[in-house]
Amino acid sequence: MLNDFYKGFKSGTDIRGVALEGVKGQEINLTDEVVTAMANGFVLWLSGKTGKKPSELKVSIGRDSRISGPGIVKAVSEAMKEAGVEVLDCSLASTPSMFMTTVDLGCDGAVQITASHHPFNRNGLKFFTRQGGLEGSDIEAILQHAQDGDIPDKADGSITQIDYMSRYQEHLKDIIKKGVNAEDYDHPLKSFRIVVDAGNGAGGFYAKVLEDLGADTRGSRYLDPDGMFPNHVPNPENKEAMASISEAVRESGADMGVIFDTDVDRGGAVDKSGNEINRNRLVALAAAIALEGNDGGTIVTDSITSRGLKEFIEKDLGGKHYRYRRGYKNVIDKGLELNEQGINCPLAIETSGHAAMRENYFLDDGAYLCTKIIIKMAQLSREGKSIESLTASLKEPVEETEIRFEITESDFRACGERIISDLTAYAEKTEGWILADDNREGVRVSFGENDGNGWFLLRLSVHDPIMPLNIESDSEGGVEIIKEKLYKFLRTTQGLKL
Repeated sequence: MLNDFYKGFKSGTDIRGVALEGVKGQEINLTDEVVTAMANGFVLWLSGKTGKKPSELKVSIGRDSRISGPGIVKAVSEAMKEAGVEVLDCSLASTPSMFMTTVDLGCDGAVQITASHHPFNRNGLKFFTRQGGLEGSDIEAILQHAQDGDIPDKADGSITQIDYMSRYQEHLKDIIKKGVNAEDYDHPLKSFRIVVDAGNGAGGFYAKVLEDLGADTRGSRYLDPDGMFPNHVPNPENKEAMASISEAVRESGADMGVIFDTDVDRGGAVDKSGNEINRNRLVALAAAIALEGNDGGTIVTDSITSRGLKEFIEKDLGGKHYRYRRGYKNVIDKGLELNEQGINCPLAIETSGHAAMRENYFLDDGAYLCTKIIIKMAQLSREGKSIESLTASLKEPVEETEIRFEITESDFRACGERIISDLTAYAEKTEGWILADDNREGVRVSFGENDGNGWFLLRLSVHDPIMPLNIESDSEGGVEIIKEKLYKFLRTTQGLKL
């Protein structure tokens, strides 16, 4: 059993902790000693998974732009070297590229040092094998080794510095060349201006990819890595970040803008008018692209997608919508499961910007997603159409909001599950409350035109003592009506800070 200290590092299918001082109330726990123990834990886990001795393993290591990254890479590399592992130090790299080292370089495992969009003082470790990202149970096993002080036998390993990102960039360029198939094959984007906002994360390389293909990238922002993130949070869900790329498109007169999170496993886009292609609209666009050649295919999404999106996927695109749970790994795993069952599922995507396509190893790769969008923009341009035309019929809500209720009871999961159970029973017996028949997380209830004309979803957070509430309405004032209806129930509950 994990103790409270090591249990605190588990964040779903990642390890995350505090690596630097600078945020009040957050003490450093991701020390060199702890990181070394985690690295040893991964070596032991990977050895058991592959059946190879630690001295027979090859592992790649990369990092995002956080200033604590180089120190953690050194601690991980040295620990693995002492276990006899052949270590490939990829330095600054995207998370998806680290998975690709298991494909291109034959690595048995890969480690990315990242904490995604979290503040500068935090960092973490994300692990891959050729089968994809690790499961939560695998992370627990690694942490158990670390907690128990398990150490591989000492052997003579090696650390080699390599530039894998250049190879990964060539891979993306080849995809665009083949996809656009322009008359000038090597410069398929020479008639386009595309701006990139990397938020000072690891995604600045993408502007060079576009430039090499002929695109004009003047007006791009924050391409240089800076682990203090001085301009805005690198996060396609962040309003300030999306406002930044939208402004960059309008100021430069660009045909499109793309934005990434810190480690580039998520992406978002902006059309030539500066309108966001994000959340439901991003899912709709990705679905339209993924369903080409996959007629009737199933699109897996997270639980908070709008009812307009479901209608778009099923009626306009002729696909099927499988609304699942929050958590990018949940969505990806469901997509894999459906395909194993013989169900055609070409895309698993979360509204956060995590998008995994079957054609790309079901890897959530923000650069790959934006690459597919840019290809489609170029193809449509030849027909005199815009990228917006693909999602023109998508109905979006008039109003939407999210409220995050803090759970005050120590056993927050039991409290949240009790509230969900009680709310389900309440909805079943309350007139005008329509429980969703395809919901797989929390409680999702819809209301008619005269009762708020929308829906709410109350669920338990994947990791935290929080119950997020999402409300959408197709009418002005509808969110408030739905909120009041739900509050009549919530005020009778215990354990929520309302």
